[in-house]
Amino acid sequence: MAPSFGLIIIGDEILSGRRADKHLPKVIELLQARGLSLAWALCVGDERSRITATLRDAFASGDVVFSCGGIGATPDDHTRQCAAAALGRHLVLHPAAQVLIEQRMRDMAKEKGEAFDLERPDNVHRFNMGVFPEGARIIENPYNKIPGFTCDGAAGGAVHFVPGFPVMAWPMIEGVLDTDYKAWHRVNTWQERSLIVMGSMEATLTPLMEQIEREHAVKVFSLPSVDHPQYGRHIELGVKGQPAAVGPAFEQLRLGLQGFGAEIGPELVR
Repeated sequence: MAPSFGLIIIGDEILSGRRADKHLPKVIELLQARGLSLAWALCVGDERSRITATLRDAFASGDVVFSCGGIGATPDDHTRQCAAAALGRHLVLHPAAQVLIEQRMRDMAKEKGEAFDLERPDNVHRFNMGVFPEGARIIENPYNKIPGFTCDGAAGGAVHFVPGFPVMAWPMIEGVLDTDYKAWHRVNTWQERSLIVMGSMEATLTPLMEQIEREHAVKVFSLPSVDHPQYGRHIELGVKGQPAAVGPAFEQLRLGLQGFGAEIGPELVR
């Protein structure tokens, strides 16, 4: 079975409202494009003890987790240190990260027409962005070369750490999905089919939903709405799973709804 995927978003700026989170909908989109889905998501502020506890749970979960934010080298960036604490490991300068960071600094000096000085205090400080827990693997950053990192967890799981900047984080997440988890991609092997149902209640339809899950290898979902601009109060009722199982389950759902006297709207396929 494909692993469960989780998402951790780190930063006071999200919880205070200074920044609006963009990672959750984008990660859902990136996973869905590969026939995968997000099992859970958490948002955590810049408090070391809470980040450490969250990461400790993530490492122990056996899930594949993406952690966005807090891997820089300013005083409010704690994620690298918390990852090391959660794993009980030392922080060390990753040799490949050191090379990439130096390349980035040389590129910046060249762009500005300046001589590159490796010993300049701000350049020395930048190497802190490559200090990761022992045993970490780097995640390449196509935007500016400054890498993220991966640490393995329990039972085949892992936590992949990327920056909070979407322009960097999203291609890095895509790269991880298309290398480490390509074998789990389920493009064209996962389907959702649903109907708009008006004039009925979820409680009334629950026995039908339970019957379909007992008799078919699918998941049934029910998404009620009370103020849709087109359908008003309605339920989007559907099934999801392997296409071979979804077809007969959906037909049973359609036939079963006829006995409830509900008004059936259009079919939706994803």
